[in-house]
Amino acid sequence: MDGEAFKKAVDNLYEEKGIDKEIIYSAMELALTSAYKKNYHSLSNVRVDINKETGDIKIFSFKTVVYDKEWEKEKGKVETEIITDEEGNEEEVPKEYVYDDRIHITLKDAQKIVPNIKIGETIEKEVTPKDFGRVAAATAKQVVIQKIREAEREIINNEFEDKKDEMLVGTVAMEDVRNYYIDLGRTQGILPKSEIIPGETIKMGSSIKVYVSKVENNSKGPLILLSRSHYGFVKRLFELEIPEINEGIILIYSVARDAGNRTKIAVYSENPNVDPVGACIGERGSRINRIIDELNGEKIDIVPYDNDDARFIENALSPAKNLHIFVTDEKKKHALVVVDNDNLSLAIGKKGLNVRLAARLTHYTLDIKTYAEAEEMGISISE
Repeated sequence: MDGEAFKKAVDNLYEEKGIDKEIIYSAMELALTSAYKKNYHSLSNVRVDINKETGDIKIFSFKTVVYDKEWEKEKGKVETEIITDEEGNEEEVPKEYVYDDRIHITLKDAQKIVPNIKIGETIEKEVTPKDFGRVAAATAKQVVIQKIREAEREIINNEFEDKKDEMLVGTVAMEDVRNYYIDLGRTQGILPKSEIIPGETIKMGSSIKVYVSKVENNSKGPLILLSRSHYGFVKRLFELEIPEINEGIILIYSVARDAGNRTKIAVYSENPNVDPVGACIGERGSRINRIIDELNGEKIDIVPYDNDDARFIENALSPAKNLHIFVTDEKKKHALVVVDNDNLSLAIGKKGLNVRLAARLTHYTLDIKTYAEAEEMGISISE
């Protein structure tokens, strides 16, 4: 492999992808060591040296200097080591090792080459094969591809790691039995079919708003799970469509949602001159209608938040009216709601949906009773 070409490739990776040169050189050295042993059936210790100025690659075989046991006996000296038994007692014993001439060289032989060499040091010689450039080129290509993938994966991870709970706009790219795959630019997100709005139709190639419910980084890049049925999706839509929310003039207290059926959202403003509910609805319903269209016709109740828990619960149970709220346990968040017969079904809602959403919105357990049931409990309500 031409050293200058390799060096130029490393420089280009640094400039275009921002990959540290030292990372590339280290990866190349490891990969070339493995490639040399594999292609040339080497069982010896080898070291790869890459000249970072020229890009030239050389292979060196090295051996560790050890004592020759027979020579030790002749000289009347034996290398020892300290071992510790199970009780913590130390003992000096003759040092044992298995001599392997592929990775070892005796001190006696090593000193014939390097007179002052010592035990534990290494002695090496160049063993670069004449045709190693072919192996080096193939190895370099693999390393470069791997490092590019790793760098791009890191860029994508960094871009999406803080996108959880955010709303993104993507393109519907693919579909299988369970999921839609949404093109988000650098990567794809997964929109499970269980997370779309019931009844909506999603077309291939169409632009779609999605809520990021989960981001997980793994070896293949980020796993981005998306949703359109999550209550957070409605919250982000309100932030997008209502400028006063985006600017912080109107605040969202809570959201409760049964996707495809109904959402309740509690809003308020610290500015007494601002009507938070009216601002969210917009002139002739222009703002809220855009949100309803995005939610495939899902009904939305915009509820004014109130610091008084009883009033807030009453607001949350809309469209039911003539309610009597008794906060029975403020700490445990429990309330009794007494309602007349005309408003009972409205307060509970179809299959209990209205009271269920109101409970989620207010964070209260709501116990709904009729006037007659309240009287049986000793509570007298004047109609």
